[in-house]
Amino acid sequence: MATKVVERKPLSIWERSYLPQVVGGLKITFKNMFKPTVTLEYPEERPEIPPGYRGVPTLVRDPNGREKCVSCQLCEFVCPPKAIRITPGEIPEESESRHVEKGPKEFEINMLRCIYCGFCQEVCPEEAIWLQDIYSLSGYSREEMVNNKQKLYELGGTLPDPYYKWDRKKQAELEGNPHH
Repeated sequence: MATKVVERKPLSIWERSYLPQVVGGLKITFKNMFKPTVTLEYPEERPEIPPGYRGVPTLVRDPNGREKCVSCQLCEFVCPPKAIRITPGEIPEESESRHVEKGPKEFEINMLRCIYCGFCQEVCPEEAIWLQDIYSLSGYSREEMVNNKQKLYELGGTLPDPYYKWDRKKQAELEGNPHH
Protein backbone atom coordinates (compact mmCIF):
# COMPACT_ATOMS: atom_id res chain seq x y z
CA MET A 1 0.00 0.00 0.00
CA ALA A 2 1.45 3.29 -1.09
CA THR A 3 1.26 6.24 1.26
CA LYS A 4 1.66 9.82 0.29
CA VAL A 5 3.42 12.07 2.70
CA VAL A 6 1.96 15.55 2.80
CA GLU A 7 4.43 18.20 3.65
CA ARG A 8 3.15 20.77 6.13
CA LYS A 9 4.06 24.34 5.69
CA PRO A 10 5.50 25.68 8.96
CA LEU A 11 3.57 28.50 10.65
CA SER A 12 5.12 31.93 10.65
CA ILE A 13 5.71 33.85 13.86
CA TRP A 14 2.65 36.00 13.13
CA GLU A 15 0.47 32.90 12.70
CA ARG A 16 1.85 31.22 15.80
CA SER A 17 0.91 34.24 17.91
CA TYR A 18 -2.82 33.84 16.99
CA LEU A 19 -3.08 37.61 16.84
CA PRO A 20 -4.88 37.71 13.44
CA GLN A 21 -7.64 35.46 14.81
CA VAL A 22 -7.91 37.45 18.07
CA VAL A 23 -8.07 40.76 16.18
CA GLY A 24 -10.67 39.33 13.78
CA GLY A 25 -12.81 38.18 16.69
CA LEU A 26 -12.56 41.54 18.45
CA LYS A 27 -13.50 43.30 15.21
CA ILE A 28 -16.71 41.26 14.96
CA THR A 29 -17.46 41.84 18.65
CA PHE A 30 -17.07 45.64 18.42
CA LYS A 31 -19.09 45.76 15.20
CA ASN A 32 -22.04 43.98 16.88
CA MET A 33 -21.79 46.04 20.09
CA PHE A 34 -23.03 49.15 18.32
CA LYS A 35 -25.78 47.52 16.25
CA PRO A 36 -29.37 47.66 17.48
CA THR A 37 -30.38 44.51 19.36
CA VAL A 38 -32.35 41.91 17.47
CA THR A 39 -33.16 39.64 20.40
CA LEU A 40 -35.78 40.03 23.12
CA GLU A 41 -35.28 39.42 26.82
CA TYR A 42 -38.02 36.80 26.99
CA PRO A 43 -40.19 36.43 29.10
CA GLU A 44 -39.92 40.04 30.33
CA GLU A 45 -40.26 41.29 26.75
CA ARG A 46 -42.92 39.71 24.57
CA PRO A 47 -42.75 39.66 20.79
CA GLU A 48 -45.36 41.48 18.76
CA ILE A 49 -47.88 38.94 17.50
CA PRO A 50 -48.70 39.34 13.79
CA PRO A 51 -52.35 39.42 12.70
CA GLY A 52 -53.68 36.00 11.79
CA TYR A 53 -51.40 34.23 14.26
CA ARG A 54 -52.72 30.82 15.27
CA GLY A 55 -52.06 30.20 18.94
CA VAL A 56 -53.84 28.11 21.53
CA PRO A 57 -57.36 26.96 20.60
CA THR A 58 -59.95 28.05 23.16
CA LEU A 59 -63.69 28.02 23.65
CA VAL A 60 -65.51 31.35 23.74
CA ARG A 61 -68.83 32.48 25.16
CA ASP A 62 -71.34 34.79 23.52
CA PRO A 63 -71.85 38.35 24.87
CA ASN A 64 -74.63 37.01 27.14
CA GLY A 65 -72.16 34.64 28.83
CA ARG A 66 -73.62 31.47 27.30
CA GLU A 67 -71.67 28.63 25.73
CA LYS A 68 -71.48 28.98 21.96
CA CYS A 69 -70.49 25.35 21.41
CA VAL A 70 -73.45 23.14 20.48
CA SER A 71 -71.41 19.93 20.58
CA CYS A 72 -71.74 19.20 16.86
CA GLN A 73 -68.31 17.48 16.99
CA LEU A 74 -67.17 18.80 13.60
CA CYS A 75 -63.94 20.05 15.18
CA GLU A 76 -63.30 16.64 16.70
CA PHE A 77 -63.86 15.00 13.32
CA VAL A 78 -61.64 17.40 11.33
CA CYS A 79 -58.74 17.57 13.82
CA PRO A 80 -55.77 15.85 12.06
CA PRO A 81 -53.89 14.69 15.21
CA LYS A 82 -57.17 13.84 17.04
CA ALA A 83 -56.38 16.26 19.86
CA ILE A 84 -60.04 17.18 20.54
CA ARG A 85 -62.39 14.99 22.59
CA ILE A 86 -66.03 16.00 23.06
CA THR A 87 -68.71 14.29 25.10
CA PRO A 88 -72.09 15.70 24.04
CA GLY A 89 -74.55 16.60 26.73
CA GLU A 90 -78.16 17.70 26.92
CA ILE A 91 -79.32 21.15 27.96
CA PRO A 92 -81.58 20.83 31.05
CA GLU A 93 -85.22 21.78 30.51
CA GLU A 94 -85.16 24.29 33.36
CA SER A 95 -82.10 26.06 31.90
CA GLU A 96 -82.44 29.54 30.47
CA SER A 97 -80.63 28.36 27.33
CA ARG A 98 -82.85 25.32 26.70
CA HIS A 99 -83.65 26.66 23.22
CA VAL A 100 -80.05 25.78 22.23
CA GLU A 101 -79.94 22.31 20.72
CA LYS A 102 -77.25 20.77 22.93
CA GLY A 103 -73.98 21.57 24.60
CA PRO A 104 -70.76 19.80 25.45
CA LYS A 105 -70.76 17.82 28.67
CA GLU A 106 -66.99 17.51 28.42
CA PHE A 107 -64.62 19.19 25.99
CA GLU A 108 -60.90 18.52 26.02
CA ILE A 109 -58.04 19.64 23.81
CA ASN A 110 -54.74 17.84 24.27
CA MET A 111 -52.14 20.54 23.73
CA LEU A 112 -49.37 17.94 23.40
CA ARG A 113 -51.06 16.67 20.25
CA CYS A 114 -52.41 19.96 18.85
CA ILE A 115 -50.55 21.17 15.76
CA TYR A 116 -52.20 24.63 15.70
CA CYS A 117 -53.53 24.04 12.18
CA GLY A 118 -56.72 26.04 12.78
CA PHE A 119 -59.06 23.53 11.12
CA CYS A 120 -61.21 23.44 14.27
CA GLN A 121 -61.78 27.20 14.09
CA GLU A 122 -62.51 27.10 10.37
CA VAL A 123 -65.05 24.28 10.59
CA CYS A 124 -66.96 25.49 13.67
CA PRO A 125 -70.43 26.67 12.52
CA GLU A 126 -71.05 28.51 15.81
CA GLU A 127 -67.66 30.26 15.95
CA ALA A 128 -67.16 28.70 19.36
CA ILE A 129 -63.48 27.82 18.92
CA TRP A 130 -60.97 30.62 18.48
CA LEU A 131 -57.24 30.37 18.19
CA GLN A 132 -55.94 33.04 20.55
CA ASP A 133 -52.55 34.74 20.42
CA ILE A 134 -51.33 32.75 23.42
CA TYR A 135 -48.16 30.93 22.38
CA SER A 136 -46.48 29.72 25.56
CA LEU A 137 -47.98 26.93 27.63
CA SER A 138 -46.22 24.99 30.29
CA GLY A 139 -47.02 22.21 32.72
CA TYR A 140 -45.31 19.73 34.97
CA SER A 141 -47.22 16.68 33.74
CA ARG A 142 -49.00 15.43 30.65
CA GLU A 143 -52.35 15.78 32.41
CA GLU A 144 -51.75 19.52 32.90
CA MET A 145 -51.35 19.93 29.14
CA VAL A 146 -54.87 18.65 28.46
CA ASN A 147 -57.16 21.66 28.59
CA ASN A 148 -60.60 20.78 29.89
CA LYS A 149 -63.80 22.72 29.24
CA GLN A 150 -63.37 25.07 32.20
CA LYS A 151 -59.80 25.98 31.30
CA LEU A 152 -60.73 26.45 27.63
CA TYR A 153 -63.44 28.95 28.62
CA GLU A 154 -61.03 30.75 31.00
CA LEU A 155 -58.52 31.14 28.16
CA GLY A 156 -61.14 32.08 25.56
CA GLY A 157 -63.36 34.48 27.41
CA THR A 158 -66.13 36.28 25.56
CA LEU A 159 -66.07 37.41 21.97
CA PRO A 160 -68.54 39.69 20.20
CA ASP A 161 -71.20 37.83 18.24
CA PRO A 162 -72.59 39.67 15.19
CA TYR A 163 -75.27 37.03 14.53
CA TYR A 164 -77.04 36.41 17.84
CA LYS A 165 -78.38 33.21 16.31
CA TRP A 166 -79.73 31.74 19.55
CA ASP A 167 -81.26 35.03 20.66
CA ARG A 168 -83.12 35.26 17.35
CA LYS A 169 -84.28 31.65 17.69
CA LYS A 170 -85.54 32.27 21.22
CA GLN A 171 -87.30 35.46 20.08
CA ALA A 172 -88.95 33.53 17.22
CA GLU A 173 -90.16 30.88 19.67
CA LEU A 174 -91.63 33.55 21.91
CA GLU A 175 -93.42 35.06 18.92
CA GLY A 176 -94.90 31.67 18.03
CA ASN A 177 -92.61 30.66 15.15
CA PRO A 178 -90.65 27.67 16.46
CA HIS A 179 -89.22 26.80 13.03
CA HIS A 180 -87.22 29.97 12.61
